[in-house]
Amino acid sequence: MASSTPTKPKLGISACLLGESVRFNGGHKASRLCIDVLSQHFDFVPLCPEVAIGLGVPRPAIHLSGDPAAPRAVTSRGDLIDHSDALRGYGQEQAQRQQDIVGYIFMQQSPSCGLHRVKVYGESGHPLPPGGRGLYAEAFCAARPELPVEEEGRLNDPQLRENFLTRVFAHLEWQALNREGLTRKGILDFHSRYKYQLLAHHPRQYASLGRMLAEIGSQDPQSFAPRYYRIFADAMRSCASRGSHANVLLHLAGYLKLQLAADDKRELLAVIEQYRVGVVPLVVPLTLLKHHFRLHPNPYINRQAYLQPHPETLGLRNAI
Repeated sequence: MASSTPTKPKLGISACLLGESVRFNGGHKASRLCIDVLSQHFDFVPLCPEVAIGLGVPRPAIHLSGDPAAPRAVTSRGDLIDHSDALRGYGQEQAQRQQDIVGYIFMQQSPSCGLHRVKVYGESGHPLPPGGRGLYAEAFCAARPELPVEEEGRLNDPQLRENFLTRVFAHLEWQALNREGLTRKGILDFHSRYKYQLLAHHPRQYASLGRMLAEIGSQDPQSFAPRYYRIFADAMRSCASRGSHANVLLHLAGYLKLQLAADDKRELLAVIEQYRVGVVPLVVPLTLLKHHFRLHPNPYINRQAYLQPHPETLGLRNAI
């Protein structure tokens, strides 16, 4: 009998980032991070909205024009053909179709796919501040606000890369919970597992979600879960700081206060402080904490996502 290969989670991605020659000039923007690293952990769903709506390769370039709050996507030379409705319509369509993706990596600065500060040109022909968002990406994200999304260029920042992939793997777990069937216990277990991850990202939202969950006994899980997860996903978009990470590390160390000898406690607290002030990366105090929890297991702590929110082989916490 043939062996089955485990299915990897799926990421939506701008097709040009995988080396597909779909850009207006017939080129691509191949991302080594995506092709060489992330492909080991994910299957990609490549999408190019401009090709999908019928524009050829090569093709006249388009740009955003008009009011930055509501720009139009038009050809930048020759006849000013407006592709705005087609791009927005394709974004809405794909948001509904790609239900099984756990995140999306967009091409930066694209009038169709860019997420942040895409140039919007005024009547003078000069870019207007503060810039806009690609129309396909805007429509897709509006329809799927809970989905982790990021621009490929921003993933060169170690903190943004770690934040994005933390959110992606949390979303993967949330999708699995939805497939199993939402129950009050399932939602509470998910929240319990992500308690310290939430505390690192957004302490105020962490407290707000705690108060919200106190009322879950009187709530229908089917209607409660989407409201809970919208707040959860919003909180997780905030990058954890060294200070908030250090706070969580100290909370975790508190579970060892009766087990560790005085010298071990001093060493652990010293390493956490070294991390807080920027001397060592996050992986150093975490490795020491995990060592102590292996010697002194704690079932509640062992299931915390914070200890390993993404595959260790990605090495994401070596650089933050």
